[in-house]
Amino acid sequence: MSLFDWFANRQKSGPSAKSLHEREVPDGLWHKCESCGVLTYAKDLHLNQMVCPECQHHHRVNSDERITQLTDRQTWQPMDQHLRPVDSLDFQDRKSYGDRIRDTQAKTGLSDAVQTGLGQLNGLPVALGVMDFRFMGGSMGSVVGEKLTRLIERATRERVPVIIVCASVGARMQEGMLSLSQMAKIAAALERHQEARLLYMPVLSHPTTGGVTASFAMLGDIIIAEPNATIGFAGRRVVEQTLREKLPDDFQTSEYMLNHGFVDIIVPRTQLKKTLAQLICLHQPHIHTPRFVNLSSAPQSLVTASSD
Repeated sequence: MSLFDWFANRQKSGPSAKSLHEREVPDGLWHKCESCGVLTYAKDLHLNQMVCPECQHHHRVNSDERITQLTDRQTWQPMDQHLRPVDSLDFQDRKSYGDRIRDTQAKTGLSDAVQTGLGQLNGLPVALGVMDFRFMGGSMGSVVGEKLTRLIERATRERVPVIIVCASVGARMQEGMLSLSQMAKIAAALERHQEARLLYMPVLSHPTTGGVTASFAMLGDIIIAEPNATIGFAGRRVVEQTLREKLPDDFQTSEYMLNHGFVDIIVPRTQLKKTLAQLICLHQPHIHTPRFVNLSSAPQSLVTASSD
């Protein structure tokens, strides 16, 4: 019997190589980068905030992960978790809007496409809103608009900066004009925040498009973007058909927006928390410490400023 025949008989009689691989390498242990194809140990990738160590591709993260990345441990205080969307227009496409909401809520564990709350970022008090693309593409409905508006109004009363991490396809078509009106409502709250001379910084992640780009995503005092994120209003194909010309390959990327003045700075995710803290300190040197901040964990400069 030849060596090849012996190996063939072993494969027929014993467990297949595939089954051995499945037993030895559990699902989810490795992650293949969608950009460069390199395999990375999943735990290491999460420790690197879902940024590929080989090509620096920024994988999409959900709102829970983002909150963990940006806020100090045990400082997150969620707001308005009781708010739930309703099917006011009795909208139906392939399935009813009500069924789509319930299915998405069950799948994601979220009430809607944004989480809002108060917390600390390197010891600094912030009001944070984080959109979640898993919930109907991060689309902006009435609940998203209401939660962000309440967050901004609370931040204005408490005199703390606002940070909103954007990830959205835009306004939610199932809510029609009710969704579009959220653009003006959030913008009005931001205007009052600005009149109080308080800081607002949106963080544009992949993708940030539609009505979100046309409203609060572009109203920041400092507009921050993650590398190579898609940022725009209408889709590339729609713009090309409207203008009747070929667009550059990097059109609607963070880098394109930076070169054309729509974005102020591109910050890698691994440097985002540190950069946000630096910007807050630069723009609000005398930070008022509201009642939800634990002074025992705050920097000494912050405690001194609050007691003056």
